[in-house]
This record gives sequence, structure tokens and C-alpha cells, in this order.
Amino acid sequence: MMGKPATLAAARRDATRRLAAGLGSGATPALDARLLVAAVIGVAPDRLILVDDRPLSTEEAEAVDRAVRRRLAGEPVARIVGVKEFWGLDFHLAEATLVPRPDTEILVETALAWIERQGRGDDPLRIVDIGTGSGAILIALLSALPNAVGLGIDLSEAAAQAARDNAARLGVAARSHFIVGRWSESCGPFDVIASNPPYIESNVIPTLDREVRDHDPILALDGGADGLDAYRAILGDLDRVMARGGAAFLEIGFDQAQALRVLAGEARFEASVHHDLSGQDRVVALSRFDGRRGLEDGLAAIRHRPE
Repeated sequence: MMGKPATLAAARRDATRRLAAGLGSGATPALDARLLVAAVIGVAPDRLILVDDRPLSTEEAEAVDRAVRRRLAGEPVARIVGVKEFWGLDFHLAEATLVPRPDTEILVETALAWIERQGRGDDPLRIVDIGTGSGAILIALLSALPNAVGLGIDLSEAAAQAARDNAARLGVAARSHFIVGRWSESCGPFDVIASNPPYIESNVIPTLDREVRDHDPILALDGGADGLDAYRAILGDLDRVMARGGAAFLEIGFDQAQALRVLAGEARFEASVHHDLSGQDRVVALSRFDGRRGLEDGLAAIRHRPE
């Protein structure tokens, strides 16, 4: 085992050096080291510098060493420390939950923007989060919508329990309920339907980065042969559970927008695609197809057609 650094500053420098040597290009060794050391001693990462001169105990030095070795083996920092920030909130993780990713915040932003455009931000909306995992999407929406209530559904009891714990810690337990089951077993109607479903093609999973392949739950990754199984299941029951005037917001893979448009059209839903910060397709918003809109657009075109 490596020699034990005498202070927090030395421990952080040593961890940074080891991670830089072992993680390769694209890594963030200094950030990872700061997060790992801070988690071991129970200090917020942005306050670590204030206690840099504090000596480490033997137990702390060993814990830092174990954390660094786990990171070098490809385990994500969020898994090691057990917490990930999403939408400004800290979510505790379990083996059965995905690590919430910044791209998924686009789904929350898209749903909230739609609610604002509808003028319904103060309404008692009913929200469902399909495949809720840590509860990140539902809890983020509830934190922004004080009059809304929500249901989170997951196939994993461990994930549902993690979501319940997060909801209680983050102050929305009274407005949320988390159950184990399938989407088709949910009741309704819901004004907002949200999901980050499994959408990776089965044969692609072995090629994923080891942080995902080896540490994220397969149940939350595997979307079937073409990656679309979960979307078919959601669309198959969407008309029954979507409230009048409601909408659904689904995270997608970067190359799945056209396939979702086709599936949505077959189910008589209109689809609009929203991009992430890198310009990739990230979220599909679904609403019921309104034939009257097409008629009105056609009449307007006729009225404004040049003679």
C-alpha cells in the first residue's frame, strides 16, 4: 500500500498523482481526488482547502487509498461516494439506480418550459416518472412545482426504496409515492409523464465505457434489440393514462429521434425533439395528435395565399 500522507493536502496531491497516472486521457484526476478525499472525511468539497493542514488518521488514510483504488478500477466517483448532484439537489445512490446525469436535466427543463407555456405552474398537476431509479426526475419536478404530486414507478424494489429515501430527505415525501411494478399497471390520468427509460441496444452494451457497463444496472440500460422496447411499452399505454391536455417527456439516445417520431405517429401522438447542450437530440415531447390544428393551419394558409 502507498505511504500514508500526513495531511489532507498531501492526501489530495497523492490521490491526484495516482489518478492522473492510471485513468488516462479525458479524466479529471484533481476533481476526482478532491471529491474522494472530501467524502472520506465528511467535508464539503468546496471547503476542503480550509482544512488542508489537518492530519489524517490511519483509518482515514486507508479509506482514501481504498477509494482511489476503486476509482482506478473504473468505478465512477458518484458510486464511490454514494451521492450525485442533480438539479441542484444531492441524490443518494443505490446499486439498482443509475447515476443521474446532467443531460437528463434537459428533460426536466423541457417539461417545466411546457408547463410554463401552458400557464399551469401553480396547478395541482399529477406527474408520473417511469423507471424512476433514484427519483431524480420526479423529485426535481416536484421541487419546482410546489402544488404538484407525483408517482414514481420502477421494476426494482431497491431503486424504489432509494427514491423514497431521497424524497424524504429532500422534503417531497408528502407529495410523492414510489411503487414497484410495470408502467402498464399504473393508474391515471397524469398531466405530465416523464421517463429516462432503458434505450441502449442489447448488443451495444458490451462496448460501453466500463464506468457504465460494469457499474450501472443492466435493467436501466438494456432497451432490447433495437433500443426501443421501453418506448413501445410507454406509447402502448400512453393514451389511457395521459390526462386531457397532458404531455409526455422521454429521454432518448442521440440517434433515436426519427424512430420515436415514427412510433409516436403510429400511436397518434405528435412529437417534438429537444437538444442537449452539445446539440444532440436528447428529449422527445409527446402530445395527442390534434387533427383540428392541421385543419386550422390549412385554412390559415388558404386565407393568406396570394391571389
